[in-house]
Amino acid sequence: MKLFISGHTGMVGGALVRRFQSVPGVTLLTRTRKELDLADQAAVQAFYAAEKPDVAIVAAGKVGGIHANNTYPAEFIYENLAIATNCIHSAWKSGVKRLLFLGSSCIYPKLAPQPMHEDSLLSSALEPTNEAYAIAKIAGLKMAEYYRKQYGVIYHSAMPTNLYGPGDNYHPQNSHVMPALIRRFHEAKNNGLAEVPAWGTGSPRREFMHADDLADACAFLLNLENPPDLVNVGCGNDVTIRELVEQVAEVVGYQGRIVWDASKPDGTPRKLLDTSRINHLGWKPRISLKEGLARTYQAFLEEQRSGKLRG
Repeated sequence: MKLFISGHTGMVGGALVRRFQSVPGVTLLTRTRKELDLADQAAVQAFYAAEKPDVAIVAAGKVGGIHANNTYPAEFIYENLAIATNCIHSAWKSGVKRLLFLGSSCIYPKLAPQPMHEDSLLSSALEPTNEAYAIAKIAGLKMAEYYRKQYGVIYHSAMPTNLYGPGDNYHPQNSHVMPALIRRFHEAKNNGLAEVPAWGTGSPRREFMHADDLADACAFLLNLENPPDLVNVGCGNDVTIRELVEQVAEVVGYQGRIVWDASKPDGTPRKLLDTSRINHLGWKPRISLKEGLARTYQAFLEEQRSGKLRG
């Protein structure tokens, strides 16, 4: 089986490569952004036509935290729409029978009932700070669903919760909350800072899952003969941002004071996925938050030492 993993240099793509590279009979197809611009329709079509993968996982995308989504909404909607449409349509044109599109829990409404079930999709307004990204992901999952409906190909989607792990982007402003906190506390510890600022009130609740667990869920879903069009992938429990901040500080070894800046946006009050659908199918995550944080911080240190740290 020839498996194309788009976005293999990112955190999720890297986890997928680790998961599938030792599977007997699987040949991985990967391309860096310099080798293949997924926003270039002609280039993507030429790649699929030449390589003819049997299976594709669309893990590429422009991602970022609240600041990045708020600051660059045009880039977020354009790049993610282009990646989704080019990867899905070109896969169909070249005869790919199986495709897994990866979205995000931000596709669900800001005030969706908690935990968020797949049926909450498009039931009310999105969170304004990441609406552009969410709309692009919704378009991608609906495209996969309709290609399956019209053409009979098994194109389906997985919506992971907030992810973290090796290979994350640690940019000081444009990263997600977990890598931003790891870097902030690490630098504060090294510089002997007496206090570290934290955004918002700390009251919002978030669910976090290690990227290796997502990769395992993807392998599980690709082995199903008749997977659901859309399935949530998460761990089924959440923590407050305040609890997360304290846990990251502990793992990093920072012992100073945490100062909360309530003038900064909190974002969605709560984002917890209802994972009953994938649990009933037979899959559950294995990596606890405590274990995952420790592993991720060690990976951060190794990436920093080797000069491979993103951001």
